[in-house]
Amino acid sequence: MASDKLLFHLSDIHFGLEDNSALDWVEREIAERRPDAVAITGDLTMRARRHEFVAAERWIRRLDVPVTIEPGNHDLPGYHLPSRYLNPLGRFEAFRELVEQRLEWPGLALVPLNSNVPAQPRLNWSKGWISSRALADCLRQIDALPPGTRALVTVHHPLRETGTSGTALTRGGDQALDRLARRKVLGVLSGHVHDAFDIVEQTPSGPVRMIGAGTLSQRIRSTPPSFNELRWNGETLDVRVRNLEGVESADMMIDDVPEDAMPPREPGEPVAPIGKVPRTDPPVY
Repeated sequence: MASDKLLFHLSDIHFGLEDNSALDWVEREIAERRPDAVAITGDLTMRARRHEFVAAERWIRRLDVPVTIEPGNHDLPGYHLPSRYLNPLGRFEAFRELVEQRLEWPGLALVPLNSNVPAQPRLNWSKGWISSRALADCLRQIDALPPGTRALVTVHHPLRETGTSGTALTRGGDQALDRLARRKVLGVLSGHVHDAFDIVEQTPSGPVRMIGAGTLSQRIRSTPPSFNELRWNGETLDVRVRNLEGVESADMMIDDVPEDAMPPREPGEPVAPIGKVPRTDPPVY
């Protein structure tokens, strides 16, 4: 019989440009709340440099709860092409066992889907690409779950294929969503856009819930650093956006995935106001 599950959904920490106050807060929350798992949906690092991965591993090892990590586009070497082609995840070596790990409980599973490729026929390699191999592997894992188990798919890029073939956010995203809809997945957890969202995407095979986490870095877009708290009671999945600024969860969520998915603003650039609330400790939301 399925029991209640508490999951923390983190994304886009960007070690190298991380928000240390936000990370300290999240670490305290994990120590106190003891979630059943932490899902990190990509961009652990800023430039995929060794010292950034060392800092990421040090922080993750301290959490002392089950963790699964999806690589993000920032985690692939962009400046050393041989490494990018031949061993794109090589710098995860010290904690490779946590990368794309399926986590499973009675009635619920976290199943990985890789949205990164070493190269693609467009100039902007930061955007996602669901290869046929990656999708087949994800579907195989879902199909192998015990009967009645609901799947939450973890992926870095939102599975949204907007615009033309050259500007699409995630190539192959539409097909992936359609295949996931056929399997009635509970939701798709992603990151990349640095703002949280909880929307329903329609496909020919039915609806799919897409849930995005914000960032825990200094590279904010329109909302302060945050993470998602997910509660599953066997029937419903509740998503709450937690943040240090005291902003209500609903106000933290954007209405849709940005079509351009442009990189977030750098530290020091102005942020659109969302109802400024003084920073509090402990956090309210």
